[in-house]
Amino acid sequence: MPKLITALRQGYGFGDLRADLIAGLTVAIVALPLAMALAIASGTTPDKGLVTAIVAGFLISALGGSRYQIGGPTGAFVVVVFNVIAEHGYDGLVLATLMAGAMLVVLGYGRIGTYIKYVPYPVVTGFTAGIAVIIFTSQIKDLLGLTMDTVPADFLSKVAAYAQALPTADAATMAVAFGSLALILVIRRLKPGLPIFLIAVVAGSLAVALVGLPVDTIGSRFGGIPTTLPTPVFPEITWQRLVDLSPSAFTIAFLAGIESLLSAVVADGMTGRKHRSNCELVAQGVANIGSALFGGMPATGAIARTATNVRSGARTPVAGMAHAVFLLVFVLALAPLAAFVPLASLAAVLVIVAWNMSEVKHVRHLMKAPMGDRVVLLLTFGLTVMVDLTVAIEVGVVLAAMLFMHRMANAVEVQTHTHLIDDDEDDFTRPRTPDYEPLPEGIEVYQISGPFFFGAAAKLGDVLDKLRRPPRVFILRMRLVPLIDATGGHALQEFLHRCRGHGTRVILSNVQPQPRQVLAELGFREDDHLGFTPDTPTAIAEATALLRAGR
Repeated sequence: MPKLITALRQGYGFGDLRADLIAGLTVAIVALPLAMALAIASGTTPDKGLVTAIVAGFLISALGGSRYQIGGPTGAFVVVVFNVIAEHGYDGLVLATLMAGAMLVVLGYGRIGTYIKYVPYPVVTGFTAGIAVIIFTSQIKDLLGLTMDTVPADFLSKVAAYAQALPTADAATMAVAFGSLALILVIRRLKPGLPIFLIAVVAGSLAVALVGLPVDTIGSRFGGIPTTLPTPVFPEITWQRLVDLSPSAFTIAFLAGIESLLSAVVADGMTGRKHRSNCELVAQGVANIGSALFGGMPATGAIARTATNVRSGARTPVAGMAHAVFLLVFVLALAPLAAFVPLASLAAVLVIVAWNMSEVKHVRHLMKAPMGDRVVLLLTFGLTVMVDLTVAIEVGVVLAAMLFMHRMANAVEVQTHTHLIDDDEDDFTRPRTPDYEPLPEGIEVYQISGPFFFGAAAKLGDVLDKLRRPPRVFILRMRLVPLIDATGGHALQEFLHRCRGHGTRVILSNVQPQPRQVLAELGFREDDHLGFTPDTPTAIAEATALLRAGR
C-alpha cells in the first residue's frame, strides 16, 4: 500500500497541506537547475530532465513506500544513459527505461526489495565514486569552453582529447563557470539553507545577458525548452532490440532500486519513520515507464532532494507530488527564460553534484577496512571509470561474495579447536551460565549471533524501531560474532549515530579478536556514547551505575 494512502487515512488537515506545499516548492526550486544539468550531462536535451522530474517525480511520491521520497533524474544514471544514447540512440534509451520499469515492478511484487539492501557497502561506494569521476570529467568541456567536435566516451580517450583541445579554452566561459562555482561554495558556507544551485544559475544568466558574454547557452545549443509536455510515444520494439538493450535495462533497474532504497533509508534515519521497500520498487517501476512514455529519462529517488524535503518540513507524499506540480508550472511559465542559462553555470552545478557523490569521507573510511573490502572498493571504482558500470557492479558483487565465503571458511577454521559434540556433564561439574536479574528500566540487551557481514547488517537498523522508546543504555552482546566486514562496520556506525541522536549509550560486550581489530581499524573508540566490556555482567553493572549517576 502506498504511503500516500496511509498518510491520508491517518488524517490530513490544512496545516499538513501548508507544510507539504512549502516543502514541495523548496524542493522544486532545488530540482529545476539539477534536472536540466543532469539531462545535458547524460547526452540529451534539458527538457528531457524536466519531463523526468515532473512525470516520474509525481508518480514516485504518489505510489511509493516512503513519506518523503523525491524522485527524478540523478547523477547515478548519467553514465549509463550517455552510453545507451551513444550506442542505440534516444529511442533505445526509451525502450531500455521501459524494460527497466517493468523489471522493477516485477521485483517489487516479487518482494525482492527486501534483498536489494544486501548489496555490499564497498560495491555501492565504489561505483558511486566512479560515477562522480565520470560526471566531473564530462563537464570539463563546458567548464573551460573547449572547442571540440565530439567528446569520446572512453575515459582515457576523453582525457587525451581534453589535453589536445586545451589551447582552445575560452576566458569568458571560464569566468562564468568558476564564478558560478565560487558563488555556490560561498553561499553554501554562509547560508546553506538557500537554493544555491538556482542562485548560481540565475546569477550566471544575468551576467551573460547584461554583459553580453559570448558563451554557450541552452538557447544557442538546444534552441530553448518547449512550453508544453510531450505526448506519450511508444518506442519500436523488436526481439533483437530487447536482447541488445537487456544489459542496459538491468543496470538501470539495479541503480534505480539501490538508489531509491538508499534514499528511503536516509529519510527514515532523519525522521524515525519506516519505508516499504517493495512498494517503493513498484512505484519506481511505474514512474520509469511513465517517464519513458513521455519522452523522459530513467528516474529514481534522489538522496539530496529527499533530505531537502525532510528539512523543509514535509509531512506526507503530497510534498513530493507538489514538487512535480511546481516544476510543471515553472516549465509552462518560465521556459522562454531558460534559453539564457549558460552551460558553464550548469557545468559548475554538476561539479558540486559530482563532489557530493564522490563520498570522499566514506572512501577514506573504507580504506581503513580489511584488505578484501579495500580491493572490492578499488576494483569496483576502477572498472566503473575505465570499463563499464555494468561490469563493475557484476564483478564487485561476485568478488564480495567470494570474499565472504573465504571469511566464513576462516571463521570455521578458527573454531575447529572446540568439540563439535560435548560430552555429558552433570550440573555440579559444569558451570551454568548465570541467569541475569531483571534489567532496570532504561537498559536493553541484544545479542548478535553469527558473522556480521553485508547480508545481515541491514537487520541491526530495525532494532531501535521495534522498541517503544529508545533506552538510556543499549548493550550489544557480540560473543557469538566470529567476524565482521566493512558493511557490518558501516551498519554498526549508523546504529551508533542513531543512538547518539536519542542520547543512548551503546556498550559492546565480549567483542571477539577479528571484529575488535576491524572496528579499531574503522575508528571505533570509547567515548561518552560507546563503551567496550569483557562480558555481559560487567556491561550490565556499568549500565546500572550510569543510570544511578543520572548520566
